[in-house]
Amino acid sequence: MQTILGAGGIIGNELAKALTKYTQNIKLVSRNPKKVNDNDILFAADLTNFSSVNEAVKGSDVAYLTAGLTYDHEVWKKNWPIIMENTINACLENNCRLVFFDNIYLYAGENLDPIKESNRINPPSKKGEIRAEIVQMIWDAVDQKGLSAVIARCADFYGPSIKNSSLLNETVFKPLREGKTANWLVSDNYKHSFTYTVDAGKATALLGNTLEAYGETWHLPTAKNPLTGKEWVETIAKELGVKTKYRTVSKTMVKLIGIFVPVMRESYEMLYQYDKDYVFNSDKFDIRFSFKTTTYLEGIKEIIKTDFKT
Repeated sequence: MQTILGAGGIIGNELAKALTKYTQNIKLVSRNPKKVNDNDILFAADLTNFSSVNEAVKGSDVAYLTAGLTYDHEVWKKNWPIIMENTINACLENNCRLVFFDNIYLYAGENLDPIKESNRINPPSKKGEIRAEIVQMIWDAVDQKGLSAVIARCADFYGPSIKNSSLLNETVFKPLREGKTANWLVSDNYKHSFTYTVDAGKATALLGNTLEAYGETWHLPTAKNPLTGKEWVETIAKELGVKTKYRTVSKTMVKLIGIFVPVMRESYEMLYQYDKDYVFNSDKFDIRFSFKTTTYLEGIKEIIKTDFKT
């Protein structure tokens, strides 16, 4: 049995599809789980409740924590440590391996080119501090309690069938397709990597089923030579067959919009990722595994084919 804790999001869904290569016993756990594959086992649980998590993990060989919380640092501060503690303890009690799907928020913000597993941990944001805290909880449990765990880390992501979960989909693909003006944060001159969600799901499943991968952090496969903001918008517009119309949204404007729009208010502290090159490096994974990473053009074409058919 392999179990996805926090199923239902785009990564959880892609992971559920990918896991069928390794097992037919897949359990999806969330408050209101829905099947991705015909044979999925559904288990309703609150991840902040240990008994629920423990019951969900029971009988599992691997548990994947892919939960996505409301984009609010107060929510993260309150719930993430509880969820992680519950997950770690449930895995220990049930002799279950843990795979944590993570982001890059814990890394120091002064150098994001390249972003490697060895980058310094010194988060410049409140949300990054929380991510660093819960990652340390995992490694403490590995060192002190014998937990078997692996961290699968992802850049910002994009992909097909995403609803309100990807900044690129919401600020560029969607407005351009609707004949509106796309938006890019801070500056369009810098390179920005995005991990393709289908690749992320497949690679996370692969790590979870590779015993020698445990005890380490792995950056998930991400295309090299990322586009600049300007190139992202121009390429997407070209593939959509529409005019390139976009604006750059300054830090000041984000702060002003944040007065009225909570998600923009929460995004302000993350703008350091847009005022410099953001180049995610997955060489470690690429060297170890035989994996065909989706190119940016392939990803753009597939999103348009899947989500924006004319």
